Amino acid sequence: MRTLKAPLSEDTVRSLRLGDEVLVEGKVHIGRDEVHIRSLDMRERGEDVPFDLRDGVLFHCGPIAQKDDGWKIIAAGPTTSARMNALEPRFIREFGVRAIIGKGGMSRPTLEAMREQGCVYLAFTGGAAVLAADGIRRVECVEWLDLGMPEALWVVEAEELGPLVVAMDAHGSSLYEQVDRMAEENLAKIKRDLGL
Repeated sequence: MRTLKAPLSEDTVRSLRLGDEVLVEGKVHIGRDEVHIRSLDMRERGEDVPFDLRDGVLFHCGPIAQKDDGWKIIAAGPTTSARMNALEPRFIREFGVRAIIGKGGMSRPTLEAMREQGCVYLAFTGGAAVLAADGIRRVECVEWLDLGMPEALWVVEAEELGPLVVAMDAHGSSLYEQVDRMAEENLAKIKRDLGL
């Protein structure tokens, strides 16, 4: 299993292939729908966003955190990434994201943006929120808590976050599309065999 240390170079990202198993270490930004919307709105107005995602890792997640002396993430299950399909191609291009962690995959336009920019999609198993939280060593900062805990922007330090699978690579390939094609072929074969 390969360990990816953020920030990530384009060469590192383009060296990854479908099915590669990886762990992530270093700075990870956690954000979902509202982070995408607010960030892109701010960029459109010419305002600075309170983060730098260039060559960074974005985790689609609505974490549960508790605050004592500081913040601690106690559950970090991945969010269904398809919710961000309408926003992600522009987000990748605007902010220079190199890797997205989530579940369920993303659209063909997002895959095209990944291919153009040098970005990969790393699939995390749904239902493993505590395992994901174990890979988060500390919270560096949190922004936009006015959006609510799960929608805020969290910047964390990861250590052995994973295991993750390269499910969409920077060469335009997608495990999700491969599975869809195989399912369609199998269904067509079954229909032929049954004379349907």
